[in-house]
Amino acid sequence: EMESKVSEGGLNVTLTIRLLMHGKEVGSIIGKKGETVKKMREESGARINISEGNCPERIVTITGPTDAIFKAFAMIAYKFEEDITNSMSNSTATSKPPVTLRLVVPASQCGSLIGKGGSKIKEIRESTGAQVQVAGDMLPNSTERAVTISGTPDAIIQCVKQICVVMLESPPKGATIPYRPKPASTPVIFAGGQAYTIQGQYAIPHPDQLTKLHQLAMQQTPFTPLGQTTPAFPGRSLGSVAGKQRSFIMLPLPALTMFPCICPGLDASPPASTHELTIPNDLIGCIIGRQGTKINEIRQMSGAQIKIANATEGSSERQITITGTPANISLAQYLINAR
Repeated sequence: EMESKVSEGGLNVTLTIRLLMHGKEVGSIIGKKGETVKKMREESGARINISEGNCPERIVTITGPTDAIFKAFAMIAYKFEEDITNSMSNSTATSKPPVTLRLVVPASQCGSLIGKGGSKIKEIRESTGAQVQVAGDMLPNSTERAVTISGTPDAIIQCVKQICVVMLESPPKGATIPYRPKPASTPVIFAGGQAYTIQGQYAIPHPDQLTKLHQLAMQQTPFTPLGQTTPAFPGRSLGSVAGKQRSFIMLPLPALTMFPCICPGLDASPPASTHELTIPNDLIGCIIGRQGTKINEIRQMSGAQIKIANATEGSSERQITITGTPANISLAQYLINAR
């Protein structure tokens, strides 16, 4: 009855369904050189878009007439079942785990999906044989909730059909703030007019959006020069190390893709300058590391020369002199502060 209602009852309209997937699941959907997703697009007639970004989670958006959406869903569910079967052939597990998909649904539609006293969700579970769970909380920084469906591929397809009917009958109320997965958070360093993120042994430049974001931060915050020896190199003071300012900027990484180029020496063109830091004696060990391993790592990653003065009698502090370009200095300072 439901199926005829969807296809014949004028409900065969264009609809968008969003799925939340882990990186591994996305890889399975994309396939080698994008062959799997290409086949899914061609055979289902649905538009299938996968969100960009270096994120542990990705959003897969499926748009099209309802029948195209069901075909795409069927192909995804069967693909996941195939993955489960393949992984079981290498393991000792005897019971086959169900296929699980996570839908992202505007919170304003979740009430209709649950129904009065849970009646609608109970009806969907009983008529399809799939497990359906609506998350109690909204996904971070959004007005959407995750709806988890698990079961056999056939049960999942029937379940999605019923959810589509509910979503078409009860459109979202008000504006929906879509959930955007956060990238695996990496600190970002701003140095010499360029933003960098650390990956392994290298600092990798970031796209312009981050530079703009930083310029905005600059307008909002009174800034102090990094040191008298590096004029016109702004940095926002973030507290102090033994009375001396820490002038580096750390920004949480927005959802930006990274530049593919790797620049070990950072920016080699600006003139070299010198900056001094004072570090309490009891912290110097963690910066130097066992047999100088940490300080050597900092030298290598930042491209700066770093000299640590010998301990002077009666002083509770040690002087560190950093020489290099403003970018090298800022990166070295960041790494020292991070230690």
